[in-house]
Amino acid sequence: MVTDATIFASRAINLEPDAVRQLCDAASLPPAKKVLATADIHVGFGVPIGAVVGMDGAIMPPAVGYDINCGMRLLHTPFSKGDIDTDKVAADIAREIPLGEGKANLPLDRAGIETVINQGVAGIPALAQRSGHRAWDAFDPDQFADDIQRIEENGCLPADTGAVPKNAIQKGSGQLGTLGGGNHFIEIQYVREVFDADLAKTLGIFENQIVVMIHSGSRRFGYEIADRYMDVAARRPENADRKKMLAYLPTDTKPGKAYINAMGAAANFAFANRHIMALLVRRCFNHTFGPTPLPLVYDVTHNMAKLETHAGRRLWVHRKGATRAFGPERMAGTVFAQTGQPIITPGSMGTASFLLVGTGNSEESLASVNHGAGRVMSRSAALGKARRGRIIRPGMITDEQFKRSMEGIKLITGNRRRIKEEAPDAYKDIEEVVRIVIECGWARAVARMVPLAVLKG
Repeated sequence: MVTDATIFASRAINLEPDAVRQLCDAASLPPAKKVLATADIHVGFGVPIGAVVGMDGAIMPPAVGYDINCGMRLLHTPFSKGDIDTDKVAADIAREIPLGEGKANLPLDRAGIETVINQGVAGIPALAQRSGHRAWDAFDPDQFADDIQRIEENGCLPADTGAVPKNAIQKGSGQLGTLGGGNHFIEIQYVREVFDADLAKTLGIFENQIVVMIHSGSRRFGYEIADRYMDVAARRPENADRKKMLAYLPTDTKPGKAYINAMGAAANFAFANRHIMALLVRRCFNHTFGPTPLPLVYDVTHNMAKLETHAGRRLWVHRKGATRAFGPERMAGTVFAQTGQPIITPGSMGTASFLLVGTGNSEESLASVNHGAGRVMSRSAALGKARRGRIIRPGMITDEQFKRSMEGIKLITGNRRRIKEEAPDAYKDIEEVVRIVIECGWARAVARMVPLAVLKG
């Protein structure tokens, strides 16, 4: 190891030995300067999910991951719990937004995909002028101007269409406005508890309020970019004796610069994807309740690498299953200069999610916190294995256990056969994970939200 590998956890957190080994592997790479993991650490491809890796002069596709700019978006509504039929609203949203893998929604021609790649969310008005998609029914210029201030990086990173593989454009160009599968979700929640009344009021949050949380990323577009550049990195001479899952790219090389631009393209696609889904959610509310404001609290990314200054040193900070957590000082010049950056931390589809804000006291974690609860068992362990109707290995999550964990929550899923992979009991205790963040002083708790209706791929 060329630097320490630090894990911020507690005795209550289950640490997988394989995940710890993966973190140590990352700390053994020559460009690594600071390596750590948050309490949601679990096994990933090469680098564990929940890892934060600071590199000098190098960028590492496996430390970003396959779903580039998977992220969280939170909308708040004027309604309180009991005011509206959330089951009906969830069903309406499910008709507007395709759930699951391989789905399409808003098709883009070449000019459209280039607009998304180069402008991210800022290109939404141009897309609205080019097509007649129903998402534009909810587009409002004044709302859009406010939205863009409440998206990390204002919803756009530097990018270059020329760095994007052709198959990424071919496979992903029709997927804007789709949720995807796995742990991606849309939840209608209510605010069960407010921890800081002043912060909550500033962010538009109140007790018992109905809010909508969206978790999705760059879909097949980002996957193809990640896969291509992991292969490119693996063939580099500096990675000759290294597995693909631990390959990196020097940032002063042509491949390194190309990956940075392609990663930016995938990030912009993901920002635009979440924004279009938010427009479709707003369309559902407007259709049912008349013109209804659904302001954006924040859109925060995970699975991203950014060049940042920490302790006077410029590092490429990779957050794989981790979220940026800037305090008020680093948010100067934004609408969050007084509060610190909002942090949206989901649990599981049967447990609470949290809204936090960064304090600015998290340099020990490279201004990063966990992106969620983190898994305690693999998908295959939760689901089990069957062949031709015969159970080969029973799942660790029983049907009855799953039913109990989702009691009182409306579930709409695109894949009932595999939904137990995402069972609440397959995840760590979000209360403990967030407690660690608060105890470390990295963030302040604003509110706890719990699900009323869940849409899963």
